[in-house]
Amino acid sequence: MDPPFGKYSTSAQKTPSIFILLILAVVVLGLIPLYHPFNWYSGGLRIRNPSEISPTYFPLEEQKIEFKEAEKCDVFSGKWIWNPDAPYYTNVTCTEIHDHQNCMKHGRPDSDYLKWRWKPNECELPIFNPFQFLDLVRNKSVAIVGDSVGRNQMQSLICLLSRVEYPVDISDNPDQSFKKYKYTTYNFTLAMYWSPFLVSIKEVDADGPCHTGLYNLYLDEADEKWTTKIEGYDYIILNAGHWFARCSIYYVNNQRVGCRYCGIPNVTELPSTYAYQRAFKTTLKVINNLENFKGVAILRTFAPSHYEGGNWNEGGDCARTRPYGSNETALEDQSVEQYRIQVEEFEVAEKEGKMKGKRFRLMDTTRAMLMRPDGHPSKYGHWPNENVANDCVHWCLPGPIDSWSDFLFHMFKMEAIRSLEENLQ
Repeated sequence: MDPPFGKYSTSAQKTPSIFILLILAVVVLGLIPLYHPFNWYSGGLRIRNPSEISPTYFPLEEQKIEFKEAEKCDVFSGKWIWNPDAPYYTNVTCTEIHDHQNCMKHGRPDSDYLKWRWKPNECELPIFNPFQFLDLVRNKSVAIVGDSVGRNQMQSLICLLSRVEYPVDISDNPDQSFKKYKYTTYNFTLAMYWSPFLVSIKEVDADGPCHTGLYNLYLDEADEKWTTKIEGYDYIILNAGHWFARCSIYYVNNQRVGCRYCGIPNVTELPSTYAYQRAFKTTLKVINNLENFKGVAILRTFAPSHYEGGNWNEGGDCARTRPYGSNETALEDQSVEQYRIQVEEFEVAEKEGKMKGKRFRLMDTTRAMLMRPDGHPSKYGHWPNENVANDCVHWCLPGPIDSWSDFLFHMFKMEAIRSLEENLQ
């Protein structure tokens, strides 16, 4: 098998002519202002609690990507470099940080984990600009579908945008796992649909043999809690990963085909990767078959956990305080297979989607996050007297997950250019 991150390129498609690129650059730069000093805006557009950590949010020179370079560059291959200007919000200035991500509140003593940004090997990736982002998504909508790491991403994005505006909660579901927000000044909607397996499930035991619940997974049925809601969105971001390690019973065509650690006699034991592949195959196929979905489907690759010295329930921890270098770590065992499955199923869906006019994109965060063992809450997602396992799955806020907004903004810019290209043809 080819090593991860080698074979699977996320570079853009064909390179347009220089002439067309110049036209596109002029048009896009006209539509999306490159430089938004905060003092150009009225007080009504500023957040309630401006951050005191980084008063100079943008460098003096204009931040931009040379579009010709960006089209050819794999922004997901790179390294972490020091960024003294970070972070761009705190646990005081952002109200969306849940307690278990609030590492500052719970006394994390070091702060270097806040001071890194992602640098692609072959180009520059500008730091997230909230004004530019909101200009770009004006009158658009984004839905994040998946598990609590997806919710972690949404909260990070809200915190980064809070320098401009706080959204209004317009959720139509009392369940806190399903949230919908509106940025009224920009008519931008951001939503989260909780679906940790992406496919339909039924909890059959709240405890189960793994003491984390026992679930029936219907691997050929996508979860209607999100499939019936996303057709009107401009972008959907799909993610799933860590929940597949839980004890589960697998069904296909409503027939039990096996399980993972279910403890049921005469039921075939199958690896979690069996369910993982079937779930992503089903999910992406359903999107290809949604006649009214005209948006862009983004598959975000999983973010590895960093337990050392044991599993989450065996005292494992993630106490490192610096990122790994480019050659200091690699995906192993289960993580390699999960990454391979996601990329392979993405490529199949993308090929099929092109024939149907569907658009699929890969947001390959796995390599970048593999290199950030220092960015998890660990024991600083709770108070010392609480009997809670160390968290090496989710990410501190602020923290490394803020870089996902850098990736996302870059991808949205590239989509704007692709749309312009299509209109010029």
